[in-house]
Amino acid sequence: MKFNVSRDALLKPLQLVAGVVEKRQTLPVLANVLMQLQGQELSLTGTDLEVEIVGRLPVDGVELEGEVTVPARKLLDICRSLPDGAELKFERDGERLILRSGRSRFQLSTLPATDFPNQEETSAQTRFSISQREIRRLIEATGFAMAQQDVRYYLNGLLLECRPQQLRAVATDGHRLAMCDRDAPGLNVDSPLQAIVPRKGVLELGRLLEDTDAPAEVVLGNNHIRVISGQFTFTSKLVDGKFPDYERVLPRATGNEIYADRQALRQAFSRAAILSNEKYRGVRLQVSEGLLQIVANNPEQEEAEEQVVVDYVGEPLEIGFNVSYLLDVTAAIHSDQIRIGLADANSSALLQQPEEGDALYVIMPMRL
Repeated sequence: MKFNVSRDALLKPLQLVAGVVEKRQTLPVLANVLMQLQGQELSLTGTDLEVEIVGRLPVDGVELEGEVTVPARKLLDICRSLPDGAELKFERDGERLILRSGRSRFQLSTLPATDFPNQEETSAQTRFSISQREIRRLIEATGFAMAQQDVRYYLNGLLLECRPQQLRAVATDGHRLAMCDRDAPGLNVDSPLQAIVPRKGVLELGRLLEDTDAPAEVVLGNNHIRVISGQFTFTSKLVDGKFPDYERVLPRATGNEIYADRQALRQAFSRAAILSNEKYRGVRLQVSEGLLQIVANNPEQEEAEEQVVVDYVGEPLEIGFNVSYLLDVTAAIHSDQIRIGLADANSSALLQQPEEGDALYVIMPMRL
């Protein structure tokens, strides 16, 4: 195995691939990245047995093809520490991989490529093409609402629901729910098809995709999802579980509609959050005609009070929410205005864009 590559060309795919590799490993080979040289193309593979990323890049000066695994973190740190524009020369020498650049020389230990785990091929239930921007938007609009280490393991991920000509993403941690729909003209299914992508897979896929119209091919199998985009192939196991019937928690009629400037509301929530209870993060919303009052206090008897001018006509209403959830939603919605729908003081709030938006959010109230 012998080839040359520029540091700048190698760094980005190496960073993305090494991001999957866990620091603590049960198998030594899982701390490594698999390097496979074939023709003028080098492929890099990293996996933690749940998520796998393969990055491909062209290389020069190929004298000998081959494959080997090297420590991912060490190789990444070496590449980062070398100057911009540096030329790297790789050569395998027995059980070692030698890397030369200018006056620098590094000797890395290797493990056999045959020890590296392979993701098994799965039969595709559906296959379609969609732009990278569309998938990225789905993740950005909903990913923050995924649960973390919940005993209801099926909540620790993102539901992707394939519908005719449409791709939907849903995430919930039991206290809030985020849902986003995007058009997918290439998606042909007779009935909705659901897959739960685990949390780590969602985060890695979000890092991988770019905000471009470049196409990504999505292959959905019985227990795997694969996304092929440009120089990368992302594969993740799916969560084996049934996602709750999310449509049941969507408020049917909210009755009381509050329209507000999203940025002004977000800033008011941010300031009130400073003096909220650090553990429960609760704030009280007191809405009356034309005005929303936000009140937060904590065990130290400190209090914050904010007033925001809103468009609201109706009976005065008081309701409590976790301010972190409100901040997440006001960050995820991109319109100038935001609409908050409330049925009463004990019902969930429905937040969305006033005009036709692609996402909606449900937040359960808190007792304060």
